[in-house]
Amino acid sequence: MISLQTNFLSFLDIALGFSLSFLTLAFLIRLIMSWYPKIDTSKGLWVFVLLPTSSILKTTKKLIPPIGGVDVTPVIWIGIISLIREILVGQQGLIKLILQANLN
Repeated sequence: MISLQTNFLSFLDIALGFSLSFLTLAFLIRLIMSWYPKIDTSKGLWVFVLLPTSSILKTTKKLIPPIGGVDVTPVIWIGIISLIREILVGQQGLIKLILQANLN
């Protein structure tokens, strides 16, 4: 039973770490893309960046309008995702602490 729980937590740790890192990178790319509005996002690999971030940014832009013509919502999401990642899978994250407790 403990081994199954430990395996699941290890998988969850890796999967969440990868997913949250990917989202952080996607929002960072979206931030950089906002500096170059002439990029044709319908071509190339841009769809992998636009697909997971578009709906989140669209909703957030309704709550937080651009400040001085600059869209700050990707920066806000980078901060939120980084905080969640640190709380869950960081060196002192909850999942790491539970894994360490199960191994002892």
